[in-house]
Amino acid sequence: MKNPFSMITGWLRARENSASVLGMNERNLRYIYVHNERKHFRLADHKLLTKDILKKAGVSVPETYRVYSSFYELSSLEDDLSGYRDFVIKPAQGSGGEGIIVVAGRQGSDWIGISGKMFSAYDLKKHISDILFGVYSFDLNDQAVIEERVVQNSWMSRLSPLGLADIRVILCKEEPVMSMTRIPTKASSGKANLHQGAIGVGIDIESGVTTHAIHASETVTTHPDTFEPVIGLKIPHWDKVIAAARAIAGAVPLKYLGVDIALTESGVVVLEINVRPGLQIQNANHRGLREALLTEGWS
Repeated sequence: MKNPFSMITGWLRARENSASVLGMNERNLRYIYVHNERKHFRLADHKLLTKDILKKAGVSVPETYRVYSSFYELSSLEDDLSGYRDFVIKPAQGSGGEGIIVVAGRQGSDWIGISGKMFSAYDLKKHISDILFGVYSFDLNDQAVIEERVVQNSWMSRLSPLGLADIRVILCKEEPVMSMTRIPTKASSGKANLHQGAIGVGIDIESGVTTHAIHASETVTTHPDTFEPVIGLKIPHWDKVIAAARAIAGAVPLKYLGVDIALTESGVVVLEINVRPGLQIQNANHRGLREALLTEGWS
């Protein structure tokens, strides 16, 4: 029979932990809609608008190679891409990593995806057509963006050899509140998306040291594919990561947002901003956002 005292202690601990967790409704009503006017959501939801704002703020973003807005423009796709060995295709208004193809090389007339999948010119045209139809943007007509493939620095490549890892920082009123890095796995097909199987690793805001990690809702201490440790690591250039996040928050009228950043050999590159940053970051940090926000004084 279980010790009644330990059962009560466990229940109290669980209740205390749940009280610190920020739920979706509270996030929306208490933070997103209070600190962000609806008319400004598009600044985060449309990647081309985001890039324009960030470039004016002096923040590095991936270079845009091409933008396709209509189907007739696809007739020149092969010529347009002939000068690029690697690139990323993404919907301008997509979310959650959907609709993104990362091309890492060329083989004959075909392109090689980051996971090794081959794409013909027909495959890419079909995918871009789906983007234009709005398959990845809530059935809204969209634009397809062809942009520079960001190559992470050697330190991050050792931690994340299967794809580009990103660092997400959530800010409220331009102050960093919580952060994590999302590390691709075989299960996520090289994408840094927790719902697709990436690892979420919590990062201490003050020190830049990784503290806790989850994979498929389970606590882990190592990468499931490489078995390399993911806890207790100091993220390089942490001061630059936080400085970039603050600069972005100061450049946009959105005062509760998530910022996604990649580390390259030349510094930090901002991948995108998110007006509805997900709540899995709490599990990655083993800490509730409500507690973190209250600690910063944002009730």
